[in-house]
Amino acid sequence: VGCDRSKNLVDICGEKNFQAFVCDALSVPIRSGSCDACISIAVIHHFSTAERRLATIRELARLLRPGGMALIYVWAMEQEYKNQKSKYLKEKNSSKDKEEEISTGMAQAPLSDQMPDSNSQDSARSSQLLSDSKDKGCDAEPVADSRLPVHTNRTSFHSQDLLVPWHLKGGPKKKGESADTVLFPAGSKESQELSPVFHRYYHVFCEGELEAACRSLDCVKVQKSYYDQGNWCVVLEKL
Repeated sequence: VGCDRSKNLVDICGEKNFQAFVCDALSVPIRSGSCDACISIAVIHHFSTAERRLATIRELARLLRPGGMALIYVWAMEQEYKNQKSKYLKEKNSSKDKEEEISTGMAQAPLSDQMPDSNSQDSARSSQLLSDSKDKGCDAEPVADSRLPVHTNRTSFHSQDLLVPWHLKGGPKKKGESADTVLFPAGSKESQELSPVFHRYYHVFCEGELEAACRSLDCVKVQKSYYDQGNWCVVLEKL
């Protein structure tokens, strides 16, 4: 069973006879301890604070039965790792970015979600996680004010917190043409004459940051942590 904040994506799942529903990753309406396995792919990097990112991992762990496993993928700050460029950077000059096509609902999700309740222990842990990532020599530049930098697609990251532009493919439709719309990343050939542009928030993770967040929770054990094509990945086991 799948879930997503985007009703448009969930509707597509329904059309394909997949079981899916709309919900928030911070509050999943599934009974605790009822899942053998969970996956969270490219979700947690959209949460804007360390507290919210940690709360999302805790919610994922809540769903697992003892011995259950979870896989988490987040976008990495390091798009060049061990002298190898990620697929994201290698496709800079590609004329087709099919892998990054997404539905309209995904980019229009509100960025001003309410902050979840968190205790002082969570805040202290989050502060320590941020401090740890800085100590490990992450090259991200701090944001001087409330304005977030806008990322240039297919380039290396210069800030951990940023906006990634997406262009809505639209325009006048011919009679009988599908009404479906698709988003393309800014800079791609398909997007050059398209509008409007949506800016999606990302927090890209430095090496060790995701693993440290997971290890701060007493209810899970990190079984594996690795880098995969521009993503930091962790496999968790529920204790």
